Amino acid sequence: MTAPTNPYSRIALLASDTERAQEAYDALYPQQEWAPLDEADCAVVLGGDGFMLQTLHAMIDAGRIIPAYGMNLGTVGFLMNKYDKRASIAKRLARAHRKAIAPLRMHAVTQSGEETTVCAINEVSLLRETRQTAWIEVTVGDRVRIAKLICDGVLVSTPAGSTAYNLSANGPILPLDSEVLALTPISPFRPRRWKGAILPDRMRIVLRVLDPDKRPVAAVADQKELRDIAEVTLEIAHDTELELLFDPGQSLEERIVAEQFVVD
Repeated sequence: MTAPTNPYSRIALLASDTERAQEAYDALYPQQEWAPLDEADCAVVLGGDGFMLQTLHAMIDAGRIIPAYGMNLGTVGFLMNKYDKRASIAKRLARAHRKAIAPLRMHAVTQSGEETTVCAINEVSLLRETRQTAWIEVTVGDRVRIAKLICDGVLVSTPAGSTAYNLSANGPILPLDSEVLALTPISPFRPRRWKGAILPDRMRIVLRVLDPDKRPVAAVADQKELRDIAEVTLEIAHDTELELLFDPGQSLEERIVAEQFVVD
């Protein structure tokens, strides 16, 4: 049986600034010739989930998205593959499976009227800025579903991000191909019994801040924070699909399923 051939001819090697990632970079660099990221057709990313998100966001900002193959030199490594300095990068890429994920697009308006549009791969969260609880109106599909959610905050998670902050806030784990979003309250006070919702990802979600002078709210899209928010509108960015590469048996779908059977 012939071995699979590597479909990528120009590969970029990227590493976070941690000591472990830099050591891995030095170990892998002599394997082959590497291309600059802006000329590459694939990126090998050394670090943790945070650095992978940073890399994917850089691709979105540059308007040039290529497949990314992560090797975990961080803590959890949910978006990454196992690191092995002895393994051939070319052989691993040849056997890797692609998984497309679509980020959330957030259009945010601040109290001063400034407008910003950014993407979030994991989640968008609205969080109170002071000791006062946040008051947030929740609209889904052009209908107001909760006139006043009193809480520490609320988040909207993609399936790829459902095991991150969303899970910590007692939100549901979502299968990667489910085409749904998790709308999860953070420490809700009223409505007391509302635990959140699972929504079709074709629906638009609008979160409007009530009484913002007394109860200011920040919006965080993955690693980008905007303060003094008036309103955010959230939709899946189907036109900005990202591609992650995984070793056989290490797919993101399997990790999402496995996470639901973890018993501490």
